[in-house]
Amino acid sequence: MRTFSARRLLVAATAVSVLPLALSACSSSDKGDKGTSSNAAGSASSPATTSAPAPATSAAAMNQPFGPGCAAVPKTGAGSFDGMSTAPVATAASANPALSTLVAAVKKAGLVDTLNSAQNITVFAPTNDAFAKLPKATLDKVLADKAMLTKILTYHVVGQPVKAPEGLAHGTYTTLEKGKLTTAGSGESYKVNDSANVVCGNVTTANATVQIIDTVLMPPSE
Repeated sequence: MRTFSARRLLVAATAVSVLPLALSACSSSDKGDKGTSSNAAGSASSPATTSAPAPATSAAAMNQPFGPGCAAVPKTGAGSFDGMSTAPVATAASANPALSTLVAAVKKAGLVDTLNSAQNITVFAPTNDAFAKLPKATLDKVLADKAMLTKILTYHVVGQPVKAPEGLAHGTYTTLEKGKLTTAGSGESYKVNDSANVVCGNVTTANATVQIIDTVLMPPSE
């Protein structure tokens, strides 16, 4: 009886001593599983890496009007970009207050019909401020001499579309006056003959592209 009882006590004691170890092992295993699940969940919930937004495309690159001088163009009516797009170039220019001196000169030279009937031309159009840069004596002399006035005005006309960016970036063009003019620049900054800045470019009319400039261009012989 004593031997049997002793054995039972030994077995019970062994079971009691093993149980905490088993529980400890299970607990460690559970914690490991939870940690793995937590990491997996964290990975799944992490936001996906997004690429940076593409840089904005400039108005010039989209063949839209661009430049600081465009702010002077009326927002509505015949002189607006929409209004000018439906009229031939001389008529369209007459509706833009910033081009009134140019329009008066075109009328004086008798070039309204010539410009309005031409197709796919480009007009480099000096603003009123551009004409104001000329000495008064020079301007008066030009306006009084129809042949000279015609020569200067036709030097501002190219017989093909010239638009930014490609057309203005680097080009040499023959004008209606038969002289040459050059263009250079990039982005939304362009010069004509290294002297005139395009202040409002890529303006569209029914028959022409207009590049509004801040300086009157003189033919090489002038």
